[in-house]
Amino acid sequence: MDISQHVRATLSFVESANEGSFSGAARKLGISPAAVSKNVSGLEAALGVRLMNRTTRNISLTEEGQAFLSQARIAIEALENAVDSIVLRKAEASGHVRISTSAAFGRDQLLPALPSLLAKHPKLTVEADLDDRVIDLVNDGYDIAIRGGRILDSSLITRPVCRLNLALVASPDYLARNGVPTSAEDLKQHRLLARRFLGGKVLPWAFNNADGSHTVIEPETAVVTLSAPEALVEVAASGLGIAQVGVHHAYQYLQEGRLNVVLLGIHDPGKYEMVIQYPHRSLIAPRVKVTVEHLLEYFQQDESLRIPLEDLYNYTY
Repeated sequence: MDISQHVRATLSFVESANEGSFSGAARKLGISPAAVSKNVSGLEAALGVRLMNRTTRNISLTEEGQAFLSQARIAIEALENAVDSIVLRKAEASGHVRISTSAAFGRDQLLPALPSLLAKHPKLTVEADLDDRVIDLVNDGYDIAIRGGRILDSSLITRPVCRLNLALVASPDYLARNGVPTSAEDLKQHRLLARRFLGGKVLPWAFNNADGSHTVIEPETAVVTLSAPEALVEVAASGLGIAQVGVHHAYQYLQEGRLNVVLLGIHDPGKYEMVIQYPHRSLIAPRVKVTVEHLLEYFQQDESLRIPLEDLYNYTY
């Protein structure tokens, strides 16, 4: 099998895995299902392993197929990146870009990035919805979503922006009046400030124990519960209690001395991240491509999104 056959066969295999059927892959690639099946069979013969199990109704990947799929996707993305880089040099990006992100991230990170984006690409127009509701990016007509949290596997392309570490914070006045907690157990004697997501779930607080186990506190007895993370930071800075907040939200307050970090090293910062998501690369328009790349480059320069946890020791009480 020569290199061109390898590429055709690999594309047939990847699209079959993406679509869950040879017929779906055939529609995507503009060839017949029989040709897709032949390409995948030829690939298996060349590799000497079965990649897919077929039935009359569906296909499923073997263990070898799963391993090959992850590598094949990387190779195809690299090829598409190479093509995109040449196309974008020749064509000036233009058109309308719709972006969805949270109110806080939109205000603090996205909006400051727009002037330089539009200066670089003056034929672009941008529409940004800044709220915390969950959207269906494709069906709701968005080009780009900037999302934070525990990002699940998705059919969307996901580009990482940063980790979103959590920290426990309180104002110096509050800690002077009420003392500094030294364990998760001490929090029972403190006024807690909680965040409730729009779906109704209160964000739990997790702690790492010396024996490797974890303790989780549900702050249901919080004196104040809010849905907006930036409002939670404000309330903590006003001296009402201890809050669990994103480090990037609290960073300016820490620098100004309006907040201090508590239980650092014991509190679990979580596994949250901020990502940019958009539909599969084969569908991406130049206007979306240049916007994504600009935002990733701009966010890379934002030091509040990349604060090492060890630096927080400078802001303990």
